[in-house]
Amino acid sequence: MTSKPVPGEAPGKTRPHHGSVANKLNWLRAAVLGANDGIVSTAGIVIGVAAATAERGPVLTAGIAGLAAGALSMAVGEYVSVSTQRDTERALLDTEGRELKSQPDDELNELTALYEARGLSAQTARQAAVELTAYDPLAAHAEIELRIDPKQLTNPWLAAMSSAVSFTIGALLPLVAILLPPASTRIGVTVAVVLLALAMTGWVAARLGGAKPLRPILRVTVGGALAMAITFAIGHLVGVTIG
Repeated sequence: MTSKPVPGEAPGKTRPHHGSVANKLNWLRAAVLGANDGIVSTAGIVIGVAAATAERGPVLTAGIAGLAAGALSMAVGEYVSVSTQRDTERALLDTEGRELKSQPDDELNELTALYEARGLSAQTARQAAVELTAYDPLAAHAEIELRIDPKQLTNPWLAAMSSAVSFTIGALLPLVAILLPPASTRIGVTVAVVLLALAMTGWVAARLGGAKPLRPILRVTVGGALAMAITFAIGHLVGVTIG
């Protein structure tokens, strides 16, 4: 999808969607983090319960309950967070719109100064400010002054659904891994599956962030291993004490 050419551009040339690309990367990072949360939290639950009992029923019940609670919690938290951000952005855009109507000259001077601060000459900065303001005044000022694209505001419902889905996908991995093998090997199989999945999410997160993958992979796998070890110890202790 391409954008309309702005005044002064040659026909056929369009502006790159830098904001759109950044938003997509942020969505991907959020999805990876949501899946990572689902993997670690559900693995901790099912391994803890499996350490306390050899029966599949309690493990399945705890795993499904943890998956549902985690997905709903992620969805509600993301909805509230994004809604608050969206309300703040709308308020800032409303304020900017009023200022453009009440003091257009001051706003034009401010935009010119911002372009000069980015390295443009005074004449070029003024010309850019004038032409962009004439084309779309709110977008021109909001993108530079507020770093907000009025046409790219995040949808809180979509954010909530994405978080819930990514958490659920991540949570299903340890849940399935602990239910399929026999009781004697299910914890070991689950640990292996979880560590492999965490290594993959760490690699993807590193690639999206442009970082070297080794440190993120070690960080997330060590953290997941510690979480599983602690919940296993707690589950085993409770199982021995109660049993």
